[in-house]
This record gives sequence, C-alpha cells and structure tokens, in this order.
Amino acid sequence: MKQSSYEKATSDRLDMTFAALANPTRRAILARLASGEVSVSELAEPFSMTQPAISRHLKVLEQAGLISSGSDAQRRPRKLEARPLAEATEWLERYREYWEASFVRLDGLLSELKATENKRKRTAPKKR
Repeated sequence: MKQSSYEKATSDRLDMTFAALANPTRRAILARLASGEVSVSELAEPFSMTQPAISRHLKVLEQAGLISSGSDAQRRPRKLEARPLAEATEWLERYREYWEASFVRLDGLLSELKATENKRKRTAPKKR
C-alpha cells in the first residue's frame, strides 16, 4: 500500500517521537520540562552524566520536535513542545479504541457463558 506524502511525513514524525521516547533519560528530561523552561545545566543536574551526553539527548529531542530552545541571553533555555506528543497520543488512541471494543465483546461473551451456566445449574436434576 502506497503512502501519501502526508502519511509518510506523519509516519516519520511518529518514528522520531517514539525513538526519542524510548530512552528513560529523555523521558525524564521531558517530565522536567513539563513544569516550564529550564537551562541545559539545570536539566543536567539530576543525572550522573556529562554535559555532552545531556546535549546529545537534547539533540535527539529537538530533532523529534519534542523540545525547542529559546534565546534568553546566554542561558538558552529548553522548553517542551507538545505537538509531537499529541500526534503520538492520537495514534495510540486508535488502538485503545480497538482494545476497548474487544473488552466489551469479551464482557458480553462472559455474561452469556455465565447466564448459560446459571440456567444449566437451575435445570439440572438434584443429586440425592
């Protein structure tokens, strides 16, 4: 099945988003940025890694569009960009709907089986 250019771009963005989110350090950075803009040195504080290592994580997050950098003199704070997360959530939502529908069908089947079992118990001859 051939993808349109829009679908290809969306697929590429999702790939980058999920690849960036696959790393626990990057997820922790995003969690920290959820409460507001932060400088690179402030982001690096809780991690036991070098500044260049943090910068590499930030580069991945920036390439995925998950963060952006401001220009506050020399501080260059980073901030969270929510759009890629919204796109990922929208994509995941389709699968949540699928599983919810599956669970509804399963609940119906279980109710049907339980009713059949209860009916069988009521009509079965009693043992003496």
